[in-house]
Amino acid sequence: MEQKTNNSKEYIIGFISLAVLVLLILGIFLLTGNEQRARTSSETVAKETEIASILMPKEIALPVIWSDYGKQMIEQGVIDKEKFESLYEKRGGLDPETRKLLFESNNREIVITQQNAGVLLNVLWAFGLSNKNMILEEGPMMDPKYGGAGRFASTGGWSIARGNAMDHYSKYEFVTLTPEQQRRVEEVSKNIYRPCCGNSTYFPDCNHGMAMLGLLELLAANDTTEDEMYTIALGVNALWFPSTYSVLAQYVSENNLNDITPKELLSYEYSSASGYRSVLAKVKPTNIQGGAGCGV
Repeated sequence: MEQKTNNSKEYIIGFISLAVLVLLILGIFLLTGNEQRARTSSETVAKETEIASILMPKEIALPVIWSDYGKQMIEQGVIDKEKFESLYEKRGGLDPETRKLLFESNNREIVITQQNAGVLLNVLWAFGLSNKNMILEEGPMMDPKYGGAGRFASTGGWSIARGNAMDHYSKYEFVTLTPEQQRRVEEVSKNIYRPCCGNSTYFPDCNHGMAMLGLLELLAANDTTEDEMYTIALGVNALWFPSTYSVLAQYVSENNLNDITPKELLSYEYSSASGYRSVLAKVKPTNIQGGAGCGV
């Protein structure tokens, strides 16, 4: 009888020990699972925040040394000082920072904001038009079927130079790129589209394309990596086309495309005129704003 009681006690103790072990394992599993879910949720939020900050930026510090390029463009006549100032007098005048970029030396980085995006679009347009580059001299702009490079909005539309815009086309070596830097500009420019048309920056037939080409040349000259160039270009496009990229931000959020890259968002599928229309047809926009047009 005593042996049976002892056996029963041992059985109960063993059962309790097993139950405690199971509960301990279950607790560890649940705790680990919660930590993993919390970590995954945190990473998802971080990615959403990162994409949103790129697609809807307030300002971007461009990692370039601007030096006296504005002053050089005015001296060469790429920008006619009087015409430029007259144009912006009608728009409230040039802000102090833009005046510094245009008229002074020893400028360093450029900060592009929602407020100055339009005027810096024109400054970079002038730079892209006039800086000597093989893309302008041997790329699609020179295809004979178009009847000459002077027939595009990015060239014929530049009306605030001294003389004809084509007098300054790919003429000045403001920045000279190494073969590797040039390769980088060509590679990246072929993958960056703009919502006002269906061409990449490699075919800069409008002001946005020519300005982006100028920006890519500056970035490459300052040894910016390809990934960094795509991220910066996406942010700048978003400042030039806020309506378009607020819709793309909404589309990315609604479809949980948190792993999408800036390069993908700049592709024909999303950032060309037809790509944007395709996205727009799939969402109900909640935040439509204006954007810079294709003239000065």
